[in-house]
Amino acid sequence: MASVVTGGDVRRAGSADSPVSVPRAAWRGPARALPPVAVLAVVFLYPLLLVVRQSFSPDEGGTSLAPYADVFASASFRSALITTVWLAAGSTVGCLVLGFVLALVIAFVPFPGARAVARFADVFLSFPSFLITLALLFIYGNAGMANGVWTGVTGVADGPFHFLTTPWGVLLAEITYFTPFVMRPLLAAFSQLDTAQLEVASSLGAGPARIVRQVILPEVLPALLAGGSLVLVMCLNEFGIVLFTGAKGVTTLPMLVYSKAILESDYPAACVVAVVNIAISVGLYGLYRAVSRRAGA
Repeated sequence: MASVVTGGDVRRAGSADSPVSVPRAAWRGPARALPPVAVLAVVFLYPLLLVVRQSFSPDEGGTSLAPYADVFASASFRSALITTVWLAAGSTVGCLVLGFVLALVIAFVPFPGARAVARFADVFLSFPSFLITLALLFIYGNAGMANGVWTGVTGVADGPFHFLTTPWGVLLAEITYFTPFVMRPLLAAFSQLDTAQLEVASSLGAGPARIVRQVILPEVLPALLAGGSLVLVMCLNEFGIVLFTGAKGVTTLPMLVYSKAILESDYPAACVVAVVNIAISVGLYGLYRAVSRRAGA
């Protein structure tokens, strides 16, 4: 009668009373996954669970939905939610348009230094967001270069550039900072395009605008969606840009979390806002995954 060798154990085949051997590889995989899963649970999931639990724990004690009812009924939360959504949506649209145009120029319009500009876009991704905001303050701030040049030329006491402390300043800073996050996947997608398609379309009489609209854009749409979804989620959670611009009256959900937790010491309300922010971000990511699958990404 034949013998079966499995994972170092010998079992008699065909014997009714012989135990079935389990390959060692069957449990080695799950066992190796336990350490990283445990680290993830301790470092990320457990603090997140504490935030969620605190959002159901009013200051009076116990567990209730009162913190959610109080936050949802407040005008500050509704205002912060609207401001967060329109700033994130506006920044995403601006990044998509500007990023697509810049990536298109770098990829298809030959000019000296195109490769260096593409590499700089990669380096730009590593910059902290507050650094870009400080740079804009040096240029367009109340005592910045633009106002200095204006007062020097006209002789007036004050310059006209004061928009950085408004929602439009936040919008400009976010578009400036997040545009390379759209350019990077687009440049990678452009590099994989079949140039023969572009040559055929041009030989058939298609102009540049039509080639971009009917040939290039459908091919890079998944990359555009990926970059846009990343920018949208990051803008929803952006804190440093709003804080460093010092925009008066611009309160987003992350700023409201900071205000409730640090300035007011209202931790249940801060956790409620944080849970809402997380839910919106995760929901948008799920929507992006569904759209990208339909687009063939």
